Amino acid sequence: MLSRELSLYLEHQVRVGFFGSGVGLSLILGFSVAYACYYLSSIAKKPQLVTGGESFSRFLQNHCPVVTETYYPTVWCWESRGQTLLRPFITSKPSVQYRNELIKTADGGQISLDWFDNCNSRCYMDATTRPTILLLPGLTGTSKESYILHMIHLSEDLGYRCVVFNNRGVAGENLLTPRTYCCANTEDLETVIHHVHSLYPSAPFLAAGVSMGGIQLLILAHTSSQGCEIEPHVRLCAGHRHMFVKQIDMDHVMKAKSIREFDKRFTSVMFGYQTIDDYYTDASPNRRLKSVGIPVLCLNSVDDVFSPSHAIPIETAKQNPNVALVLTSYGGHIGFLEGLWPRQSTYMDRVFKQFVQAMVEHGHELSSM
Repeated sequence: MLSRELSLYLEHQVRVGFFGSGVGLSLILGFSVAYACYYLSSIAKKPQLVTGGESFSRFLQNHCPVVTETYYPTVWCWESRGQTLLRPFITSKPSVQYRNELIKTADGGQISLDWFDNCNSRCYMDATTRPTILLLPGLTGTSKESYILHMIHLSEDLGYRCVVFNNRGVAGENLLTPRTYCCANTEDLETVIHHVHSLYPSAPFLAAGVSMGGIQLLILAHTSSQGCEIEPHVRLCAGHRHMFVKQIDMDHVMKAKSIREFDKRFTSVMFGYQTIDDYYTDASPNRRLKSVGIPVLCLNSVDDVFSPSHAIPIETAKQNPNVALVLTSYGGHIGFLEGLWPRQSTYMDRVFKQFVQAMVEHGHELSSM
């Protein structure tokens, strides 16, 4: 008992002496000032805006100013791995009521589309002319991902309609044919685009892709981060294993320890590539960037853990007036957290909202420049 009381007394005296003398407070203030100086001088920076033409650059500066403003990453979580890992847990998931539609493909398969019709839109009450935003999640992502829900919430505020393209087999629908998807194959995406456009031919039509979804858009355009994990894709194949056993050695596939091994044993075989390098070459959007014929904005962080900065095609982008790259110093992979407690919005969300609004309301300026 005496020992416990002595311990508490000494602890109290040390605490009082440390802070009461002002030494502790001075250390805390000194550290805070030093950290603030380091953050403002080295962490908070304006993104690098790379465009292939002055017209697109002026358009973005006038109608999408966020791409030229200083990006302030969350002060306690600006490192790439922290941004990447924490976003799914920190950001909120707005409630969205979807209308599901299953459409057939030429090979007998089916694609699940989740619609947010925004029937209460006050800006675009006529459904036939209501702007439509096609959203493409990342690898194994669905319409339930937090970043997709935030894009829909922002689109709802603007009065737009959204439709989410779920890749085959990831959204709970049955896989009807022994085929999934990959970065290089855009047949399903083309089917979806033709279907959506046929439903609303008079409505402005835009698309936004995240991670693998962005790669597919860039390849199809001929677009914010790229990268992938092995475990979710292996789980996807395990759930539909019976569909592939006749053409692929699934026991060998399930033993894959890396995404390269998985692509070598499964993806490249399924889509008829001779080697894994042939698949990766075909899946790379960099060589197609020169021929992109529509305005495309690509957001990427140079500290992305999955997409190294040296792989970003800066010089190629400079050769195409339809392409703009927005490169932040920090942000991780689909992170871009900002603010003290980034629950409601991220830098990526603000870029998305300003750009789609700029294209819907002022896109005609690009054709006249």
